[in-house]
Amino acid sequence: LVCAQGRNLRAVLCQRCGSRVLLPGAATFARRELLLPAMRKKAAAAAAAGGGDVLREHWLVRDMFSFENVGFTRDVGNVKFLVCADCEAGPIGWHCLDDKDSFYVALERVAHE
Repeated sequence: LVCAQGRNLRAVLCQRCGSRVLLPGAATFARRELLLPAMRKKAAAAAAAGGGDVLREHWLVRDMFSFENVGFTRDVGNVKFLVCADCEAGPIGWHCLDDKDSFYVALERVAHE
């Protein structure tokens, strides 16, 4: 999935509907522990309840305009969660409002083609 330069070799897709989230080469591989709410619950409710998964492997996107198709939840503290803009599956990723140039998409929460 990762090229020699650390970028995504394949397109990143929504697991549920197959909508394209990122084109090949649009993100770099990053390891960072992030808590994402469970995908079956509303992101804000799950975050408030403290439920979710700690995920460690992500695609790091530095410019929000690099996404082909992504939506954002309302603020949950200083975080917005990323969801599929077509079917609203998610959260597939995480964005801290303190760092305007870092958007993380969890590898476990997306598909690749």
